[in-house]
Amino acid sequence: MEEEDEDGSIESLLRWASHIGISDASTTTHHSLSLGSSLFVSHFPHSGGRGLAAVRDLRMGELILRVPKSALMTTHSVMQHTNLSQALNRHPSLSSTQVDEAIWVTEKAVLKTKSDWQQAHALMEDLKFKPRLLTFKAWVWASATISSRTLHIPWDSAGCLCPVGDLFNYDAPGKEPSDIGDLEDLLSSSSIHDGSLSNEDNTTVADAEQLDSQSQRLTDGGFEEDANAYCFYARANYNKGDQVLLCYGTYTNLELLEHYGFILQENPNDKVFIPLEPAVYSSTSWSRESLYIHYNGKPSFALLAALRLWATPQIKRRSVAHLVYSGSKISADNENFIMKWLLKTCHGVLKNLPTSIEDDTLLLNAMDNSQDFCTFLEVTKLMSLRDEVDTFLEAHNMKDKCSDSSIVLSRKTRWSMDKWKLSIQWRINYKKVLLDCISYCSQILDSLVE
Repeated sequence: MEEEDEDGSIESLLRWASHIGISDASTTTHHSLSLGSSLFVSHFPHSGGRGLAAVRDLRMGELILRVPKSALMTTHSVMQHTNLSQALNRHPSLSSTQVDEAIWVTEKAVLKTKSDWQQAHALMEDLKFKPRLLTFKAWVWASATISSRTLHIPWDSAGCLCPVGDLFNYDAPGKEPSDIGDLEDLLSSSSIHDGSLSNEDNTTVADAEQLDSQSQRLTDGGFEEDANAYCFYARANYNKGDQVLLCYGTYTNLELLEHYGFILQENPNDKVFIPLEPAVYSSTSWSRESLYIHYNGKPSFALLAALRLWATPQIKRRSVAHLVYSGSKISADNENFIMKWLLKTCHGVLKNLPTSIEDDTLLLNAMDNSQDFCTFLEVTKLMSLRDEVDTFLEAHNMKDKCSDSSIVLSRKTRWSMDKWKLSIQWRINYKKVLLDCISYCSQILDSLVE
């Protein structure tokens, strides 16, 4: 029943979208859950949930969605509403919401969201919001919607909400065209079809211009003045039925979880920061944000360089700086020292965490493989993470219902379990990076012995 209601809501959304001019490059009218002849709404349970799929084969660089400027929700368009504009003028101290990045990002986000809600409460009362819209729960939903769906536009630093365009799920940034082979692939996927040939390579002037435009386009969408619309382009070749993805930018898994509510199992932009000696920071001019471990366990260039300088007596650093900044090893002894230090530090971080990767994996498997909640409780009875399970039960007033075999989880509880599962997935990935770094350091140490 819920799926039927959701399909009905999506169909109403797309009907409205078509009416106000949101479409793909064609003039085909949408049918049911499709929009034009390029995209349709589908569900991808293992990769982002609800998203957009290809109606037909799509080629990289092809225009697949155009949202006119009049459909975008911006601070300018909202301020056209007289009552809202007047109310905002009466509450000038309000500012846009943005959560500062920090290790304790969850606690910071909660505190910041509550603070923003309290500041905005007077404005919402002034606008005569209904009581249910004044609640903290409603504010969390609204702020999360803005945080996760806002797109960049050049004329408004607050960005915009883009109907239908916000249905694209995320794909991490890929390799930019950097060699002849990449450029030839990009050219062969061009959506320009001009029959007039201009040279021996069968490359038309129009194709060359399109190629240059696509190679310069570092994102998959943006506002285009000449079209007076927000335009989206296929970031890759898609077969009919494939999910069509959009790159929002470069994010770590923690940032994706904070702003969008999901993580990637293989995120090439993920990174882990480890505690460093204060002298490490002072030994280099690189920023702290550049001193991290890559998702594959390898230390960043800046981290390796900083550690190599730190492990060098200060009086000798100037003489070896050229080696460090070129990415070269200073000496076998220097490399041996920093690899042992990295290995020991990663071990220390793992040891001080409240759970092990084995514990997390067992709990996640119990969530995935239990057919019902009672089975899950039975499986987790003897786990070392039982305290975590009990905390979840107490938070949802289910501690005394564990023996009830007919227990049915509420929608709120199921939603909380999904979030709990995401947190476990994140910490497993975090620990994998540290373990991979330990493995990397061990391999380097073995090679130094040979």
